[in-house]
Amino acid sequence: MLRLLPRIASLFACLIALATLAPARALAQAETPLQDVLQTVQPLIASPSRGSVPDVLATLMAADAPGTVAFLRAWSDRDVYERPEDGLFFFAREGADRDLVLIDIDTGEEVGTASSRALNHIRPNAGVRREVNAALVQFELLNPDPAGRIAALESIARSPDAEQIEALEIALETEQVSAIAVRMQRLLDLLNARFATDTPTRVDAIEGLRGDISTEARRALNQILQTRSDFAEAVPEGTNVARIRVPGDDMTLVAAYTVLSDAELFPVRPGRNAIRDVLRANVVDGTVGGIPVHQLDTDEARRAAYLALEEAGTVAPLVTTADMEAAVAQYVFYDAYLEADASVTNAARDALDSTRTRISVWQFVGISIDALSLASIFFLAAIGLAITFGVMRVINMAHGEFIMMGAYTGYVVQTLIPDYTVSLVVALPLAFLVTFAAGVAMERLVIRHLYTRPLETLLATFGISIALQQLAKNIFGTQARPLTSPDWLAGAIAVNDVVSVSTIRVAIFFMALFFLLALLVILNRTRLGLEVRAVTQNPGMAASMGINPDRINMLTFGLGSGIAGVAGVSIGLVAQVTSEMGANYIVQSFMTVVVGGVGSVFGTLAGATLIGILQKGIEWFNPANTLAAQTYMVLFIILFIQFRPKGIVALKGRAAGD
Repeated sequence: MLRLLPRIASLFACLIALATLAPARALAQAETPLQDVLQTVQPLIASPSRGSVPDVLATLMAADAPGTVAFLRAWSDRDVYERPEDGLFFFAREGADRDLVLIDIDTGEEVGTASSRALNHIRPNAGVRREVNAALVQFELLNPDPAGRIAALESIARSPDAEQIEALEIALETEQVSAIAVRMQRLLDLLNARFATDTPTRVDAIEGLRGDISTEARRALNQILQTRSDFAEAVPEGTNVARIRVPGDDMTLVAAYTVLSDAELFPVRPGRNAIRDVLRANVVDGTVGGIPVHQLDTDEARRAAYLALEEAGTVAPLVTTADMEAAVAQYVFYDAYLEADASVTNAARDALDSTRTRISVWQFVGISIDALSLASIFFLAAIGLAITFGVMRVINMAHGEFIMMGAYTGYVVQTLIPDYTVSLVVALPLAFLVTFAAGVAMERLVIRHLYTRPLETLLATFGISIALQQLAKNIFGTQARPLTSPDWLAGAIAVNDVVSVSTIRVAIFFMALFFLLALLVILNRTRLGLEVRAVTQNPGMAASMGINPDRINMLTFGLGSGIAGVAGVSIGLVAQVTSEMGANYIVQSFMTVVVGGVGSVFGTLAGATLIGILQKGIEWFNPANTLAAQTYMVLFIILFIQFRPKGIVALKGRAAGD
């Protein structure tokens, strides 16, 4: 690197001059075609080497001919050809009959054709290409276009190199855009942390990475803290020790002895298979060491046979535990940092510890966001059930099938309207209308005849749910149907390298918030809401005041079913649309309603939030087993109901007694 510093310095002098020349320089450019400049270093370009590349780059940058950057990119990409008879350079593309169409480097116009055999295809090696690409990045760092400078920073981040430090320092001094300057400083810290030659600079750069949770920063710190495992009779002086490994605590006795035997310091300890192979090789008249072969069916018997062979001098002595302990006690086993400077590794370790603390905080934030996202899905799935259950005291086991109907409505709309955005806009209100009508029909035909018989209502709605599932199978089949979200809902919103949330889940969260506000307005600001609250609290008194409870029940059941249909469209965007999808949410819906409080919108919200937080919290401790998380969640809810049977938000007044 030190050998190349003078060349880099001269190159940057040319770059700075290039960026600050007066407009009169443009006239000189017009008078100096790039081809003429290339001919001044023609042999170095035609047969490039890493040692000659800096001279070529300095010549090209000093001449500043139009098209220089494009030529350097083509040269690095091996897209430049030389015509041997006159030494001119051309770009080329494939033409007819496998001939190459020659393209003038200055004008970009086609100037003829030639056989590939008649041209010299210039193929720079990896070292030359690395030098050229570094020069291109350095040039782009001084690009007047901010987008070009950002692209250069991204290129450096992908392929960091010590030779880029000086380029960044020069570019940082002249950078006027604060956001780009911050990115340059951060990238400079990353490079200095790994490649700087003096300890204070590296330590200062590492301090700049403290608390940085980005992948690049963590990668740089982890690379500094890479270790190697070694052993010695005593730790060599000057070794930057990461930790001492104690056999029996940090590593097993067998593993420690294996390290020594692999280094040929002690005999190899034979394992089970090795002992078995030795015994097989020493079978004599059906016995091994005087023990019949049919008795060698346990480890103890095989070891006894081996010891008998050992006493006879037939095999090497067996390594005992005492032998291993004595051998291991003679050596120290340790992990040493590959980085010899302890000040650097200490700073990197402290910075990484600080970063891990911040990562833990952001992971908690990510779990909280996931919990709110899950809670919004549970709320959408359960709010319709909460309304019907609270007003009508009807346990609707077919509620999940209304969710399924809404999802299939969205699928049908998407098959008719290929534009996913338009189809989603159409599907949401249409799903509400379809499931509202289905709910009203179900209430008029079945539910209203069973108001005083809750057990029969439970059985009837359960039968209806089975019938609706079978009907969906007959119409749509058993295969999962796609319900695709628009492009603007695809992808994820990345807060940082630790926390991200899918856009569709954010949309579902806001949809749940919309329905919460809409229901609060309907229940508290409209006559229908007043009548619903009256029927919920005391149906008999409401009827005596002129309110028709049958009408309210019908509209309430239809409203709850319609909301379930809209929830089905939302859930279908993140889950598979099948005839059984409703069964996956009916249990969570009932748990949400019961935990939150029957008939309460805020109770449903509280129940959905509690269940969402609980499920995601348990999954955090055991992420590989979601079934266990659901099991623990059910057990918690059972205990919760024992202590608070009316839920988080209990009804007040006469309705609470019912």
